[in-house]
Amino acid sequence: MMNFLLVAVGGFFGAILRAVISKRLNHKNRFVHFGTFTVNMLGSFALGFLVNIHLHTNANLILSIGFLGAFTTFSTFKLETLTLVHAKQWKQFVIYSLLTYTIGLYIAYAGFLMAALYLS
Repeated sequence: MMNFLLVAVGGFFGAILRAVISKRLNHKNRFVHFGTFTVNMLGSFALGFLVNIHLHTNANLILSIGFLGAFTTFSTFKLETLTLVHAKQWKQFVIYSLLTYTIGLYIAYAGFLMAALYLS
């Protein structure tokens, strides 16, 4: 039961921060989905970092699973890409999809490497 509580606490704060960042960035930028893109990239870096520092189980439940699980938003990304397809905005669809997948992988790896530097 305690594990679920730890995940829920982390998720509570991750979801709130995601909502705040997404709302602010999505309305201030020409790139419509910049908020979602930003939280997913920040989350990718953070998760790469946290995986490599081998957190204690409780910290992993709060931060990696709870906070970052709620902070990043794969479902919103999918909805946004489907919205672009439905609107036949093919160029924006391709750019958004490619940037999210490729940069996300590189940023997660950068977080992983940053943790290795931190630990050495």
